[in-house]
Order: sequence, then structure tokens, then C-alpha cells
Amino acid sequence: MSQTDFEIVVEDPTAPEDDSPSVVSSGTIEIVVCLLLLALAVTLGYDNWRTGASWDATGPEPGYFPFYLSVILAGGSLYGLIAALLARRASSGTFVTRAQGRRVLAVFVPTLLFCLATQFLGLYVASFLLIAGFMRLVGRIALWKSLLTAFAFTAIMFVTFDVAFDVIMPKGPLEAALGR
Repeated sequence: MSQTDFEIVVEDPTAPEDDSPSVVSSGTIEIVVCLLLLALAVTLGYDNWRTGASWDATGPEPGYFPFYLSVILAGGSLYGLIAALLARRASSGTFVTRAQGRRVLAVFVPTLLFCLATQFLGLYVASFLLIAGFMRLVGRIALWKSLLTAFAFTAIMFVTFDVAFDVIMPKGPLEAALGR
């Protein structure tokens, strides 16, 4: 038996169950994405046409190249949309199940909250909360380890960006209270 014949199987106790119901099919997602890209292409095309998408005496106007890129994007979107609509007649597989969707939302919602919290609390406090929250709630790691890791990472990030490189980062009320 060669080395390539060995298979390593890792059991994940938190893996989504196989019999979870489908939330949405792949065909539906393909159609929605093509429509969104087509809407983006039309919006960009209109705006670039408005700012000038032709040649003048000095060369191309500001919207010339972006306009034609949006035309290419629109063409690709239409092709994808037609292909997805024609393939819809055939059976399309599951894009995401309910259990998989819950796992995705377990990451997406805290990340979205992190982006919102950064606006009000600053980058460092929001990062501390995100890291500690992920480690505790998603990773189920001990509270003290979660808090220590979040504090260490945030402190290293602060020293690296704010002190060593003097990069302007979003600050919140804690930094203002500490005079930073």
C-alpha cells in the first residue's frame, strides 16, 4: 500500500447534519447574482456615459474605459442569466441548507456588528469584543483564555499600528479618554 492510499478522516461534531432542509437552490442564487451584476453594470454604464464615454480632441473622456468595462460586465451578466435560466429546467443542487446557513450567519452577524461597532467604539475596542466573542461563543473556549487572547491581540495591533507606524485608525471614546 502506497502513502497516497491512506485517507485521514476527521469527525467534526459541530458539522451540519446531512438531512438539513434546503434553503435555496444553486440555480436561484445564480440568477440573483447575475441580476445584481447586471444592475451594477447598468448603473456604472449610465454614470460613465453621463460623465463622457467617447473621444474628444485630447483623447478618451473620463468615462470611456469604465463605460466599456460596464458593457462587458453587462454582457457577461446577460450570458450568465440566460445560461442559468436555461439550466433551471434541469435539476439544480442545493446551494445552502438550513444548518449550513446557521453556521454562516454565526460568522456574518458578528462581523457585521463589528463593522458597526467600529464606527462608535473604535477599531481596538470593537476588535477586542469580536475576538473575545468569537472565541467564547463560537469556539467555546474558556472565558479567561478568550479575554487574554483578545487583549493581547488588540494590544499588539495598537502598538504596531498606532505607536510604531503612526497609522490613523478609527478611534472611539476609550482612546479619547486615554488621550490618544
